[in-house]
Amino acid sequence: MASTLVCVLALAATGASALSIQQLNGPGFLTPYSGQTVANVSGVVTAKGPDGIWLRDASASSDGTSSTSIYVFGRAFGANLTVGDGIVLGGRVTEYRSNKDYLYLTQLDRPILSAKLSSGNIVKPLVIGEDTLSPPTEEYSSLDNGDVFGVPNNVSLISTANPTLQPRKYGLDFWEHLTGELVTLRRPTALTKPNQFGDTWVAGNWNVSGQNARTGLTMTTKDANPEAILIGRPLDGSANPTDTKMGDGLADITGVVSYAFGFYRILPSTAVRVRSSQMPRLPGPTRLESKGGCQGITVGAYNVENLAANSTHHGALAEHIVRYLKSPDVLFLQEVQDDNGPTNDGVVSANLTLSTLTSAIRSAGGPQYAFADVVPVDDQDGGQPGGNIRTAYLYNPALVRLHKPNPGGPLDANEVGDGPALKYNPGRIDPANGAWTASRKPLVAQWEVTGGTSTEGKAHVFFTVNVHFGSKGGSSSLHGDARPPVNGGVQERMDQSVLTANFVRDILSKDKNARIITAGDFNEFTFVEPLKQYVEMSGLKDADAADKIDELERYTYLFDMNAQQLDHMFVSDALATKVEYEHVHVNTWPEFGAQVSDHDPSVARVDVCA
Repeated sequence: MASTLVCVLALAATGASALSIQQLNGPGFLTPYSGQTVANVSGVVTAKGPDGIWLRDASASSDGTSSTSIYVFGRAFGANLTVGDGIVLGGRVTEYRSNKDYLYLTQLDRPILSAKLSSGNIVKPLVIGEDTLSPPTEEYSSLDNGDVFGVPNNVSLISTANPTLQPRKYGLDFWEHLTGELVTLRRPTALTKPNQFGDTWVAGNWNVSGQNARTGLTMTTKDANPEAILIGRPLDGSANPTDTKMGDGLADITGVVSYAFGFYRILPSTAVRVRSSQMPRLPGPTRLESKGGCQGITVGAYNVENLAANSTHHGALAEHIVRYLKSPDVLFLQEVQDDNGPTNDGVVSANLTLSTLTSAIRSAGGPQYAFADVVPVDDQDGGQPGGNIRTAYLYNPALVRLHKPNPGGPLDANEVGDGPALKYNPGRIDPANGAWTASRKPLVAQWEVTGGTSTEGKAHVFFTVNVHFGSKGGSSSLHGDARPPVNGGVQERMDQSVLTANFVRDILSKDKNARIITAGDFNEFTFVEPLKQYVEMSGLKDADAADKIDELERYTYLFDMNAQQLDHMFVSDALATKVEYEHVHVNTWPEFGAQVSDHDPSVARVDVCA
């Protein structure tokens, strides 16, 4: 067996004029030699895949700015090569990406083997955070101007600017400066659930920001956790588990750093292995139970994920609502589909869908809920084609009822009259406005408490606004070319926030002490422009902040590497001083196959006494 030193000397003897792998990679994201044919490139084979090999320059020591390894693409090229072989080759330097929105991967293609100089060389992976820098924990790129969520988006492209790598400061630069390297992650932790291919987001035992109590990483202001890395398909043909959960402790992972399908990733030598899981498997029930009167009304919010009459998750949703949410007095629902779901045949009523759910709740030991919605115009509210999703309310008529009910139609624009009182109860906010094109319209309702002890004959009245703003469809990867990344639909959500905020302000202009709750799936984060604008214009308070919930525990949804919050509750000043609020992580904690919806529900308790 040749020693590494012997291999280094032999490779160096092949020709002093040869470019090193580090020179081929260059100081930025793109090689300075793209399209050029090179010869006498030397290195040691560190890993093999189905379509090529990875080569490390054994004679160079990294200066910490660019990689000393490279991917050599050629399906037949590595057939007679083994990990530990020292070789000299030629080929063409190329930049490859499969989609214009992705970053490029520097590689050698059309390889020709010039010589095999040695075999059996020791191949030692670089331990991230020990043999290398640790990944940065806040900023992704110098082109994001300090805020990965900044507006406007897509101001510049990495492929055009090709900034010089700064791996100590920026996350994308860090992973780029390791592309092609064989690395090891010590004691990694799974951050979210794997995708359908078993690709799993992890963080190693390096410093992280945003770690929540479940040991996932929560997205916060200007910080979307660039220290996370995706573990892709194993090189040995095995399969990663598809039931990994947030917080699972994993065995050490060794593999090569690459880029594909919009993300930097590590292709492991073999499948991810789970060592331990967080306990308890599910959270306990909420502590926020109704007090049975105006002094303690409970309200819940739940995106029930394309619920149709024939959906199979009615029973599981009912268990969540009764057992974990303790049957809120009023429940804001989003993604309620019409009675035959995605069958696109003109059916728009959701009475069967909602009655099926209320029956399941009753069977699970909950109250006999009544429900309220406004039927949309066919195929005008977005979502799954034919599904006609809408927002809806369930409410316990033993305690609350609609105040002077007068339902509006799908195109009736609600108004606020003296009192204040709604023209339509329930009704929609400016449904013909172009801001709602292919999107749900907020459902406004005015309620009165009928149960409990009355106070001097006063009617305890409060308002609710149930929202499901436009989706993030069309967003680009946090690891993508556009900087800052494209936040799909952000302008539509800004317009929607203005309309909703103005309606809330109209109520408050007629009664500054009005009790108002807006809740639902805002499809946005509180620190991004649409919701910053919404809070400023409406005058409402974020219930998370009002109840002083730890920022890192404010999550209701998992996406890519992040635990994040798309579902929010905002309350008026009259409620903010006493609001109690919880997110119940019944869907973000268990494995994918056990989740009932892709969103966690939330529940609050408020004092609506007049």
